[in-house]
Amino acid sequence: MSNSANLHSKTIVSLTDKSVALNLTMALLALLGAAGIAFGLHALYAGHDHVYGVTRQVPWGLLIATYVFFVVTSTGLCLVSSLGHVFGFESFHQIGKRAVYLAICTIVSGFLVISFEIENPWRMAIYNILSPNLTSNIWWMGTLYGAYLFFMVSEYALLVKGRYRAAGMLGLAGVVAGVAAHSNLGAVFGLLNGREFWHGPYMPIYFIASAFMSGCAAILFFTYLAHKVNGRPISEKMKGSLMATGRLGMLLMATLMFFVTWKVLSGIAGNPPGKFEAMMALVKGSFASNFWLGEVFLGMALPFCILLITRAASPKWAFVAGLVSMIGIFFMRYDLVVVGQLVPAFHGMGVIGQTDLAAYSPSLHEFMISLGAMGFCGLMFLIGEQVFNGHQDG
Repeated sequence: MSNSANLHSKTIVSLTDKSVALNLTMALLALLGAAGIAFGLHALYAGHDHVYGVTRQVPWGLLIATYVFFVVTSTGLCLVSSLGHVFGFESFHQIGKRAVYLAICTIVSGFLVISFEIENPWRMAIYNILSPNLTSNIWWMGTLYGAYLFFMVSEYALLVKGRYRAAGMLGLAGVVAGVAAHSNLGAVFGLLNGREFWHGPYMPIYFIASAFMSGCAAILFFTYLAHKVNGRPISEKMKGSLMATGRLGMLLMATLMFFVTWKVLSGIAGNPPGKFEAMMALVKGSFASNFWLGEVFLGMALPFCILLITRAASPKWAFVAGLVSMIGIFFMRYDLVVVGQLVPAFHGMGVIGQTDLAAYSPSLHEFMISLGAMGFCGLMFLIGEQVFNGHQDG
């Protein structure tokens, strides 16, 4: 009796410790999210010119990069989740419900960031409906991502109710809207003729491929973390889903490494005006550490090696691979946004003030809004694990 009582007492203490740690974590994330919102509201009041580090030469900064990071991850989560309950691949069924919920968390966090990046965010909501501009990629981006969010929320509600057939139909609609929105986001960059680093037809394709990779990394990271938070062992079926996701992630990482190699070579060969200078800043200039350590090593090479060595069979190592990949992917988004603006429009023409590369450094407000959005996303994730019973069926 005494041994049984001691074991019961230790179990209660362990559960209490986990509950306290979870509550403290949620409080910290809530505080971080509130701080980010406070800095964002102050930026709207004080004016972007006074609190943001962006300039006329570099009008898009950390906030655009953070927005792209979140919406890319959301689209990737949608695509990977759809492999199971939309397209019928049995190996991906177990991760479907949580992936859909995470897609909602990340897209809402992205909307939070972009609302503070736009100087008058309410105008977009109003005039997007009252004065649509069908020739604007930005208009299409807002409209398609709005439809995408609607489909994701509706799909998750149907999954919770167990209406999987209807959820599959909404999931397919979400995939179509997500792919359209995300390829359009790539076109926002790729159709800018004056920015040679971005310009080209490959950008929408690159965005979709990198989104798929981001979704795999997020699933590997959040699924393992969720089971630690919930105190549930990872089932054999879930291990199978994580293995399938990890191996898909490996394929996508290899594809992205191939893509990035040719992107660098095409930016160097023949010294293409505008693109060559930006590529030099990326591979051997002020952004070289971001590129080689962040994008290449953390974003692709290291997680690929981890998953290859473990054959994606270890949930713990898959979690590590997902974590380092997500860190590297953030560098990837930041470099894409900022490096593409470093070359002035009249660079190389001898125009005074246009011969040097532009400079950009994020401000405190930009840092805090970005951190706040990450805290907000983390808080939504933990709340979802508690409210929806770890996204279990039934």
